[in-house]
Order: sequence, then structure tokens, then C-alpha cells
Amino acid sequence: MRPMHTNPGGYGGFRIGPGSISRVIKYLIGINAVIFLIQIVSSLSFIRTFGLTPLLFYREFPNYLFQPFTYMFLHGGLFHIFFNMFALWMFGTEIEYRWGSKPFLRYYLYCGLAGALFSLVFNPNLAVPIVGASGAIYGILIAYWLMFPDRYLLIFFMFPMRVRWAIPLFALLNFVASGPHVAHLAHLGGAVVGLAYIKLDWRLAVLGKRIKSLRLKRKTAKLEKNRQKAEDIMRRVDAILDKINEVGIENISKEDRKFLEDASQILSKEDN
Repeated sequence: MRPMHTNPGGYGGFRIGPGSISRVIKYLIGINAVIFLIQIVSSLSFIRTFGLTPLLFYREFPNYLFQPFTYMFLHGGLFHIFFNMFALWMFGTEIEYRWGSKPFLRYYLYCGLAGALFSLVFNPNLAVPIVGASGAIYGILIAYWLMFPDRYLLIFFMFPMRVRWAIPLFALLNFVASGPHVAHLAHLGGAVVGLAYIKLDWRLAVLGKRIKSLRLKRKTAKLEKNRQKAEDIMRRVDAILDKINEVGIENISKEDRKFLEDASQILSKEDN
């Protein structure tokens, strides 16, 4: 599949690919490539140590707490790393440019960790290592699916299909046609948490605006109430001062004297 940017009216005037590579994706591809080279020259113990093996993770807890993070930088072969990095560049570049580098990296890592979490929770007895960035990549695909549903993808570089149908079709085919050694739970974890992360972030933003609006209304109502109270106090103060001008301060009541003292303290607090 390849993203194809088209004019609204048809397939003409399109360009293939997302353009120049973004900063975080450039580093992610570089790190994955270097670690893959280390895998090639290392023994199988390297994958057993840094891949995610749920059974080992639980049996020797907490010795392998790093595995849910490190597994997403290892890969099972040349085609595995190529297609993951290709998808990361092809679908992730525009997302990083839209979101910014730090939010994009945070989302990528969350989805990768979610893939590890799903594997640990739902397949705790698995005794072979899980490797690959596919959990994070499925999170990227979900983000692209939500952000650009009406974009076209070139299926097998020939057949245009809208993103809203192409990505679910790709996920379904990958689940049905792939072999038994594919970490479907990692894929599912990255996709589910990616979807929840984006939707929840949107809902939290809306909730935050509502809470802010409610606080502003309460603050405005409180200020209005205080203003009204101050005006009432000032009216009575003016009335007492008028009385003082008429009869003298020694002839006003104790109640009026106390009110003037209390009013002075209240108004001074309001000014502060």
C-alpha cells in the first residue's frame, strides 16, 4: 500500500509518498537499522534477552522489565524490518509533521508498549520471544486512518482505495493470511490503545474546555456577588456618613459604629 495524495475531483495530479522524512522517524529508522545489524552478528541469546518472552518475563520478574520496551526495536528478518520501517516512513511522516516530534514519539512508544502489555496479559505462557515494531506501526496506521480517511492508497501499487477501507482490509488480511508465528496480540494492542489514546485525548480536551468554562462562570458569578455586596455596603456607609454630617459622629448608634468598622475590614479585604 502507498499513500497517494490526490485532487478532490479524481486521481489526477497525485504524488506518491509523504515527502521528506521527519526527525523522529529518521532516528527511529536509524536505531532499528543499527540494532538489526547487531542482531545479525550476535547470537540467539541477544533476541532471547531483549525480545519479549512472556513466560520468562513472569518467571524471572523483575529481571526482564526492559523487554516490553526493547522488543519493539528488534526484528525477525530483513522483510520484517523493511516493511515496518517503510510503513513508519510512509504513514508516520505526515502525522509527525501534524502533531510535532515529541507527541508523535510518545504516541509511538505508547502503542509499542501496549502491544507488549496485550501479549503479557493474554498470552502469559508464551515461551518464544516476540520482536518487532508492529504494535507501534499498527498504532500509526490507526492514527492515519482517523486523520485521513478519504485519502487514497495504491493497493499493490496499482489499485486506488480510500484509507477508510484499505487499512481495515490490510489488518484483516494480515490476521487471516499470516502464519501462526505472527504476534497478533501485539498488533491488536497497538491498534486498540492507539484508537483509545486519540479518542480519549479528544474527549479529555472537550472535558477540559467544559470544566474551564464552568470555573469561569463560577468565578464570574462570585465576582458579581461580591460586587453587589460591596455596593450594598457602600450604600449603607454613605447613609451613615450623611447621618454623621447631620448629627455628629458621637450621636450615631453603636450598631452604625460597628457597621462602619466591619465595612472597613470587608472593603480592605476586597481591595487586596
